Amino acid sequence: MRGIGRLAAAVAVALMLMAGGSADAKETIKIGAFFDVSGPAAVIGTPTKLVADMVVDKINAAGGVNGKPIELIVGDTEGDPAKAVNIAKKFIYKDKVAAIIGPTRTGTGMAVKKIIHAGKVPAFMTVGGDPVIMGGEKLGPFDWVFKSPQRSSVAAKRLFMYLKEKGLTKIALLTASDGFGKDGSRWLDKLAPEFGIEIAAKEGFNPKDTDMTTQLTNAKNAAPQAIVVWTIGPAGAIVSKNRAQLGIDIPLFQCHGQPDPTYIKLAGSASEGDRMPATKLMVADELPDSDVQKPVIQEFVRLYTEQYHYDKQFPINTHSGYAWDAIMIVAEAMKKAGSDAEALRRAIEQTNGYVGVSGVYTLTPEDHNGLDVDSMVIVAVKDGKFVMAD
Repeated sequence: MRGIGRLAAAVAVALMLMAGGSADAKETIKIGAFFDVSGPAAVIGTPTKLVADMVVDKINAAGGVNGKPIELIVGDTEGDPAKAVNIAKKFIYKDKVAAIIGPTRTGTGMAVKKIIHAGKVPAFMTVGGDPVIMGGEKLGPFDWVFKSPQRSSVAAKRLFMYLKEKGLTKIALLTASDGFGKDGSRWLDKLAPEFGIEIAAKEGFNPKDTDMTTQLTNAKNAAPQAIVVWTIGPAGAIVSKNRAQLGIDIPLFQCHGQPDPTYIKLAGSASEGDRMPATKLMVADELPDSDVQKPVIQEFVRLYTEQYHYDKQFPINTHSGYAWDAIMIVAEAMKKAGSDAEALRRAIEQTNGYVGVSGVYTLTPEDHNGLDVDSMVIVAVKDGKFVMAD
């Protein structure tokens, strides 16, 4: 059970502290972790926080980082950029953390990007959008920011590869008006010509909207071969239900933020046949034994379901492994470089071939994500479950 895992980690930490003397702050490595533990994206942020606890337990039970336990300092952004900024400043200037994990959403990630750069503390974000690790005059430097979820551009490429393979080259887009939706829309527009995809219609919506029938009707009138939706949260399921209610039989594709049992629960039978790019975590049992990620994913699933029982409240979804990968990569870099900020930043940036839950990561100064299309699969809803798409 979760309590047993945390007890084992606590005993390990206590033994380390006993071996080293008094339990003062210098004997722990502080890592700040902030997520949407409450608010609209809590369904993503809360389990991400639980996974962060789980991986820190695992690292500490194995001896910590160079003999020092990790101390996770948690903050709740509530999805509010202003709160995220305040927490980031607290982590950097009051708590003196060695690294930061999170936040949950692209908007809050962008809100703290400049704060993190100014404070010179490595941050490994769990956000979906690309702007946090993009540079330029408008987006600002990304030297100190990394992210564990696939880039939106990678997910868009993987989806377009599948559409092209299936001969679905004329599509309609429905994209959310938030940072994540805009990021997806930008990449879909940019990459479509490369894959011979024609975007016949573009419709927008607020992620809090509860009815998408107007957008779907407009999309249908453009006579596309497929409909592509780019959003996270309940809005995607609403599109699926509205499509069924309108009797639209055009194939529906969601983005990489939707592979989650909650999507199927919310959309019900309407979700049957819906397809979307996902991490391999969603179809772990279908992976060949030759896949280097399979044993890593199986160990993650075992801990999550059998030891901590997190699945009782938060069934595994495509987001589940992001905090695991982020903290593991930071911890591995710390083992090599210690906690000095610049040395740690460089070590994270030199990560090469780290086999994680969400993919095999190889980072560079230009690429602070390190994942490509081979880290993703296309899944489909079949009989109320996610399976590898045909």
